[in-house]
Amino acid sequence: MKKKVYIETYGCQMNVADSELVATILNGEGYELTKDINSADVIFVNTCAVREHAEQRVLSRLDYFNTFKKKKPAVKIGVLGCMAERMRQSIFEQKPFVDIVAGPDSYRNLPQMIETTESGQKAVNIILSKEETYEGILPTRYDSNGLSAFISIMRGCDNMCSFCIVPFTRGRERSRSVDSILEETSQIVKDGFKEITLIGQNVDKYIYKDVNFAKLLALVADEAKDLRIRFATSYPQHFTEEVVKVMADKPNVCHYIHLPVQSGSNRMLELMKRGYTREWYLDKIKMIRDYVPDAAISTDIIAGFCGETEEDHKDTLRLMEEVAFDYAYMFKYSERPGTYAAKNLKDDVPEEVKLRRLNEIIALQRQLSEQSNIKDVGKTFKVLVEGVSKKSKDEFFGRNSQNKVIVFPKGNTKKGNLIDVKVTGYTSATLRGEII
Repeated sequence: MKKKVYIETYGCQMNVADSELVATILNGEGYELTKDINSADVIFVNTCAVREHAEQRVLSRLDYFNTFKKKKPAVKIGVLGCMAERMRQSIFEQKPFVDIVAGPDSYRNLPQMIETTESGQKAVNIILSKEETYEGILPTRYDSNGLSAFISIMRGCDNMCSFCIVPFTRGRERSRSVDSILEETSQIVKDGFKEITLIGQNVDKYIYKDVNFAKLLALVADEAKDLRIRFATSYPQHFTEEVVKVMADKPNVCHYIHLPVQSGSNRMLELMKRGYTREWYLDKIKMIRDYVPDAAISTDIIAGFCGETEEDHKDTLRLMEEVAFDYAYMFKYSERPGTYAAKNLKDDVPEEVKLRRLNEIIALQRQLSEQSNIKDVGKTFKVLVEGVSKKSKDEFFGRNSQNKVIVFPKGNTKKGNLIDVKVTGYTSATLRGEII
């Protein structure tokens, strides 16, 4: 009888893609994936280390997983991904029932690591690689919606922002070959998916021989002409005019860009080691809108970074208003051990001040999102039908090219269709519409 593996994933799209790789590797060694944790022989949690809250949530989940191990002692529990890389041996100290700790570059060895634990030993592999891209493994998209597929085009990050743990948990940048990406694209088309998202810690720095990210984006768009193409995440310093031209020229490349700014203060950007200024960032926004006027732009913002003053905070609010982001991912700063900021800067903004500034950022973004959505009323968009609305079984929801969610009565359409929807109403979070 095949042993069953349960995988729970936290964090970014890269983690989702990595869990798909793990599923493929284990399937190839005779393991069976299960969504029923009660039937699992091996329980993996694929983790994120970007914020403290995410780590605390995982530690709590590990205690929950241990309840299954107590009932069935043969069950193996493993921690995968960035948190495994960061915490290493301390995971075993805090949670002695954990059997496996595997960093992001060690997934090919998971079958052997599981085998090692059968004799009662712990298994650890947190060695970062300068070459591993998991080329040649076509992911098992066991937990997808059947419509959208991620393609990991590169791994690692060389930017070394002062607040960020990613370079230490995912290693140096390295890009997959063009041929392997196009092969995966072709398979996704054959499998009936409707949308592809090219992902990496910094997709703009993709380079393989003479093919940069703009050229790769165009090649994927041509290979999957009938599918929507998205990408994430971009980095302001490396985001190029060439990429925006591809967005403008290729009708199946979506008009949505996630361009993290983190702060609107030049002083904070320098302390964060972002490598660009407020003015540089605003020039990038202007370039995007010159080529793709209807592009939606989202961002990341950190409240209360080391030494942030009220004026720095106001600079961020002013930049938000100037750009008028369509939506944003907003967080208060939490120190990550091992980063430049943790070693060299003082986390001196009081917690209550961080929270107040974050709430001001969230309130402003809610207004900006609502203003953005107001402008869409009366417009008609191509919408990919993704499923039934959470609030009503009589309604579907889907996203337009700008990545905005639109809810509408079902009509005669079905999941997976690309249809015309006219926007008739809005909230700060979603649009409402009707099928044309």
